[in-house]
Amino acid sequence: MPQNEAEWKVISKEFNDKWNFPNCVGAFDGKHIMLQAPIHTGTEYFNYKGFFSIVLFAVVDAHYNFIYANVGCQGRISDGGVFSHTTFKDCLKNNTMHLPPPTALPGRIDQTPYVFVADDAFPLSKNIMKPFPGAQKKNSKERVFNYRLSRARRVSENAFGIISSVYRILRRPMLLQPERGKMVVLAVLYLHNYLRKSNSKSVYNPPGTFDSECSTTGEINPGTWRQCPSNQALVNIPRTSRRSTDEAQAVRNEFADFFTSPAGIVSFQHDK
Repeated sequence: MPQNEAEWKVISKEFNDKWNFPNCVGAFDGKHIMLQAPIHTGTEYFNYKGFFSIVLFAVVDAHYNFIYANVGCQGRISDGGVFSHTTFKDCLKNNTMHLPPPTALPGRIDQTPYVFVADDAFPLSKNIMKPFPGAQKKNSKERVFNYRLSRARRVSENAFGIISSVYRILRRPMLLQPERGKMVVLAVLYLHNYLRKSNSKSVYNPPGTFDSECSTTGEINPGTWRQCPSNQALVNIPRTSRRSTDEAQAVRNEFADFFTSPAGIVSFQHDK
């Protein structure tokens, strides 16, 4: 993980340059990783989907690299419980992550904190942005915000898609005990990061591997990783609604207002 403000600002600049989402320093995602029923554990690893699993919670940067991962939480624990048991949440809550101080979005006045983007499985807070719930009116600021957030969060979906398509052990339930399964998953993440940053990058992820979009229309060209078999061992954690603070909602509204302002608009966003 980044160790100081300067390193976080590098990630933020990459998200802004690549995905037009300023003050963003990472994308959250969580997955259930299927296991064969662990020995002498009863229903401890039995999840809401009806199979045994351990949970992987990860944070991804703008270039599809994993910058944080927590693996091994029992599948029966709720999505909120998974996040609550991570050192990541503790650091975020205690302000020991060394995030940069709040900065006004381009063309705006209010100071806005640096944030991570996530889906509905995670709680809304001043440093965690997730979509507005329900169906939103076309061209409304809420709908635009949901599109822009989903666009930035695509990096985590693609990163998970790559590891599940390349590493075959993630295509089926692991015939391993939880501790050994945790080691295997961490090894996969380290290998992914190593290959993404090495001279083998073009072989590991050749052109067309990731989702891409037309710069003028925003039309998405699905990446080749989506063609892998559907019987993967990675399953989304459930989405759960929670009551959020007024401060968190104010931060989300500030982003929503920015995305519909002249300084933050993307030409094709109202067509999505």
